[in-house]
Amino acid sequence: MKKFINNIDDVLVESLSGLTEAHSDLLTLHLDPVYISRRDAASQAKVGLVSGGGSGHEPLHAGFIGRGMLDAACPGQVFTSPTPDQMLAAAHAVDSGKGVLFIVKNYAGDFMNFEMAAEMLDIENETVIVNDDVAVEGSTHTTGRRGVAGTLIVEKVVGAAAEAGFGLYECKSLGNRVNARTASMGVAFTSCTVPAAGVATFNIGADEMEVGVGIHGEPGRRRDKIRPADEVVDELLNAILMDLKPAAGSEVLLHVNGFGGTPLMELYLLFHSARKRLAKEGLQVTRSLVGNYTTALEMAGASLTVCVLDDEIRRFWDAPVHTAALRWGC
Repeated sequence: MKKFINNIDDVLVESLSGLTEAHSDLLTLHLDPVYISRRDAASQAKVGLVSGGGSGHEPLHAGFIGRGMLDAACPGQVFTSPTPDQMLAAAHAVDSGKGVLFIVKNYAGDFMNFEMAAEMLDIENETVIVNDDVAVEGSTHTTGRRGVAGTLIVEKVVGAAAEAGFGLYECKSLGNRVNARTASMGVAFTSCTVPAAGVATFNIGADEMEVGVGIHGEPGRRRDKIRPADEVVDELLNAILMDLKPAAGSEVLLHVNGFGGTPLMELYLLFHSARKRLAKEGLQVTRSLVGNYTTALEMAGASLTVCVLDDEIRRFWDAPVHTAALRWGC
């Protein structure tokens, strides 16, 4: 295993310390229990947005804390859910009296622990479950569809709405709508190595790819031989469009997400291919995002996410955001 590590047990805290030191104007690290909050969260009279999940998907979620997005994030160990005490502490830290909205990826551990925290919390709260992955209906990590790169879109849009003064139930309704209009699917060329394990999560041939892989390395639809990029894009978009069934002429946001080990040159190639295919379907790509935003450590691969826009979603996507990993309009 070749990684920049001092002690495996200290990887998470040392990484979070570096993140908050590098962005000390935005972020505050809390260690008992572990969570990261927006530095100015206490002064914001708005609905508090809290998300989180296993580490290893950086910059999701901590990189999306700041103006126009999240107020706090609860990081678990690599690919392991955070615990309810983290979520309770984060919720109390960002509550301004307007309630707290949890944004949760649909994985069994995340769902169970956030649900437990919500039941224990003495603050008005609601939850949005993100399940944008159309690859499989269930996997070794979840019952039902997984939450993947579409989580970023939910967090961005709902974050902007909360910043604009939307109430708790308005934020929840908007988050559910964004989730329903968003679909994702990915493909991996290699596995990744969880530091505590020290070996690859799965073995895959040099000429093979895992179609529909999850962001923890869990299996997808099938193992296949590597094919030209246009063919891969067609398969991913076939599944996405079959799920969304967007009307011809619809405006969409196209997000090409890298899993951590794929260069931007290839991600932009995928964007070019996907944009051409969507145009053939009569869909207008009017918003875009390309890069490594929901990763799986150093896995080589990528996912495509399509969100069917409406006026409100477009407005809040375009709204100013200032976080460690995503910023515009500020």
